[in-house]
Amino acid sequence: MDFKNKLIRKSALELAKLIATGELSAEEVTSAFLERIEEAEPRLHAFINLFPDFAFEEVSRMEARFQKDGENTPFAGVPVAVKDDLSTKELLTTCGSKMLENFVPVYDATVVKKVKDAGVVLLGKTNMDEFAAGSSTETSYFGPTMNPWDTSRVPGGSSGGSAAAVASYEVPWAIGSDTGGSIRQPASFCGIVGMKPTYGLVSRYGLTAFASSLDQVGPMARNVKDCAAMLGVIAGHDSLDGTSIQVEIPGYSGMLGGNVKGVKVGVVKELAGESIEAGVLDLFNRSLDLLEGLGACVEEVSLPSLKYALSVYSIIASAEASSNLARYDGVRYGFRTDEPVEDVWEMYAKTRAEGFGMEVKRRIMLGTYVLSAGHYDQYYSKAQMIRTLIAEDFSSAWEKCDLLVSPTSPTTAFQLGEKLVDPLKMYMADMCTIPVNLAGIPAISIPCGLSDGLPVGFQIMGPPLGELKVLDVAYAMEGAIGFEEKTAEKVLPS
Repeated sequence: MDFKNKLIRKSALELAKLIATGELSAEEVTSAFLERIEEAEPRLHAFINLFPDFAFEEVSRMEARFQKDGENTPFAGVPVAVKDDLSTKELLTTCGSKMLENFVPVYDATVVKKVKDAGVVLLGKTNMDEFAAGSSTETSYFGPTMNPWDTSRVPGGSSGGSAAAVASYEVPWAIGSDTGGSIRQPASFCGIVGMKPTYGLVSRYGLTAFASSLDQVGPMARNVKDCAAMLGVIAGHDSLDGTSIQVEIPGYSGMLGGNVKGVKVGVVKELAGESIEAGVLDLFNRSLDLLEGLGACVEEVSLPSLKYALSVYSIIASAEASSNLARYDGVRYGFRTDEPVEDVWEMYAKTRAEGFGMEVKRRIMLGTYVLSAGHYDQYYSKAQMIRTLIAEDFSSAWEKCDLLVSPTSPTTAFQLGEKLVDPLKMYMADMCTIPVNLAGIPAISIPCGLSDGLPVGFQIMGPPLGELKVLDVAYAMEGAIGFEEKTAEKVLPS
């Protein structure tokens, strides 16, 4: 195996240690991953834009800072990819849309600033469903991303580019955003670890809003420790985000012990039934046996209101999206139609007709409808009431359980184009992940095996600010499953 392939197989924490001790240079690491990206991108299309010159400039700045200050940050020199809905100063931020095809922000999202301050090197912006509206990364204006396990299949969405980049060893870790499962579902499809933190734990400042009360930024990596380390980098209070929580951030990755003895785990009945594909359910049940073998106490629990979760999510997310996307009108920034128009209203209409894709238009129309006079009380108001019931069901569950578990997705990765013509089937891909966003709680997806050669995700949910317990149980299960060691050759031939 050559030097490059050996290097890119290493975890983010391993790379950080090798760079810190001088056994590897940040320039060597950056070059190796950019070379891997050049090899893999023709068959994957995980990135919308790459910034190699910027990356090497960041390496030079980081090294100059180290020489001046005499001490380095723990993760200096480790490459990262960032989903293209996070603002990056002087670097294209498109949100996977024609509407922002040439948009260059004048500021960094707080998460991006934190990553830069930690010395982590940004290589590029990853592909995504347009404005995060989708579950397959097929609605991107720039074309779909392919799943590294089987390029005829989707990587999941909307953070599919980030998931595919990590799974295919293009980067050791990445950042995504999660509105209804957009980190965890692609993590499941691509066989990696993805975490949606407690709402407010990670700043949303600079994240292009889809559904503001549901969106949350989170880490994606090939193992739990790397995921925990990136969470530690990006979490924390931000005065620029009115929903940001003031809470002390522990050193997550350094506190993982993997001891689950006596932990009370509830299997959510409504998320582990007949709607789950047979192969997925089989691996989920085997994982429960492993969890019991590690000393956890496993029992079934019921959250009755979850049967309404998909409907509630569709209403609330679409309503918030229709409001957030109203800013794209061809006046202030972004795309404007070149067609002749008679007045500003026609310009608005033509700009949005040309600038938005079909899925975004669908959600704007649905959101506008449920917020309209005569329908607000019938749909939106009721959806918010049921959202409260869902949160209360979770609160009741925490009185009996430390954590809850379910499959991450009801199926493995489906074929490209298979569900584009049937939006309802596409939305069902997120049925296990959506309740977490409605309740604002943390959850992680870890790979638990292969069904017909495709990865399956195991979802662990925790109470608000229960990230450390979620990560600790995930770490213990990861060690027992041993997924990455068994399957690396599938996506990275020697």
